[in-house]
Amino acid sequence: MPSWLQKIQDWYGRNKGVVAAVAGIFLLDHLTKVAAMEWLPDTPVKVFPFFQLRYVENTGAAFGMMQGGNLLLIFIMLGIIVYLLKSWKELCSYGKMVEVGSIFILAGAIGNLYDRIVLGYVVDFLDFLVWPVFNVADSFITVGACLFGISLLSNRTKQREEK
Repeated sequence: MPSWLQKIQDWYGRNKGVVAAVAGIFLLDHLTKVAAMEWLPDTPVKVFPFFQLRYVENTGAAFGMMQGGNLLLIFIMLGIIVYLLKSWKELCSYGKMVEVGSIFILAGAIGNLYDRIVLGYVVDFLDFLVWPVFNVADSFITVGACLFGISLLSNRTKQREEK
């Protein structure tokens, strides 16, 4: 067996739970996007006074930036995914919050990357009317980034207390 394949097999053996979590989040994201494509009408569906379901094909990044920049965003997502996978052991050494945050970011990045490659755009459908329309993958990426930030701030506070 080639050494690179052995490394992947060893990593998988140590991280089956991570793979299952990423796969589960990806599946949730994908199924909700398929449902949005299949069942959302051309007009928004009001759920609450502050929330509606609205189908959007997003060729850009967050907040409508870089519209039409799909190819560049594919490479950015690939870079993020490669970084997370190559740095996995080090990231996990920072604690559970960083590990969970990494899982969330990885799964969300894979979900949106899949859309960009297969469809040429990302399917968004969650609309709180005061915020750009987003999807499940975006939610996990955001929560993951928040977990990273909270962990960094709490580690910084601990370091100050130790001094």
